[in-house]
Amino acid sequence: MSSLRRGCPAAMPPSTWPERTSSTLSEAYYQPSPTAEYDEDSPGGDFDFFSNLVTKWEAAARLPGDSTRQVVVRSGVVLGRGGGAIGHMLLPFRLGLGGPIGSGHQFFPWIHIGDLAGILAHALEASHVQGVLNGVAPASTTTNAEFAQALGAALGRPAFIPFPSTVVQAVFGRERAIMLLEGQKVVPRRTLATGYQYSFPELGAALKEVVA
Repeated sequence: MSSLRRGCPAAMPPSTWPERTSSTLSEAYYQPSPTAEYDEDSPGGDFDFFSNLVTKWEAAARLPGDSTRQVVVRSGVVLGRGGGAIGHMLLPFRLGLGGPIGSGHQFFPWIHIGDLAGILAHALEASHVQGVLNGVAPASTTTNAEFAQALGAALGRPAFIPFPSTVVQAVFGRERAIMLLEGQKVVPRRTLATGYQYSFPELGAALKEVVA
C-alpha cells in the first residue's frame, strides 16, 4: 500500500480540507469471477487472505473524523518499465515462449503506470474527488489470453504457449496462484466520473510504450 497526504488547517472549507490518498490492489480486493462486474461500490475484501489484507491496509490508511478528504485507489496489474509484472514476463515472451496463464479466459485488470500516477495526482489536486477509485484501464474486458497476444504483438513474437495452472500453483502457492488464474472484471466507473482522462486507455498502445 502507498499513501500520500497533503495537509492544511482543518477549519478551512471542504475544498481546502487536508487530503490523504492511498493505493491498494483491486485484483486482491474483489472476488474472482468469470461473470461479475465490479465497480467502486461493489462488495469485497472478505473472502480470502489477500482480500482481508487489502481491507486491513485500507483501514490502516483511513484517518478518523470528517475533516480530511480521503481517497483510496485500488489498482490493477501495473504495466511499466524496469520491473513489476512486465519485468517477470519479458524474457519468456522475447524468446517466443510466452502465452496465457491457465485457461486464459480469466479477466486481467491492468493499468499503465503513467495512468496510476495520473489518478493519484488527480485525486490530490481535484477537491471533488473522494472515496474509492478503481485504478484500472477502461478496457475492462481484457482477458489473460488477450493480454498475452497483445504483449507478443508488441514484441513481435508469438504468444501461444500456455502456462499450466498446476505449474502456477507449484511456483506461487495456492493463494497467490488464485490471483493469476482467476481474474475479475473491474471497471473504473467513479474514476471516469471524476473527470480523469486516461493517457493509455487501450492495451496495445500501453504495451508498445512499455516495451519500446
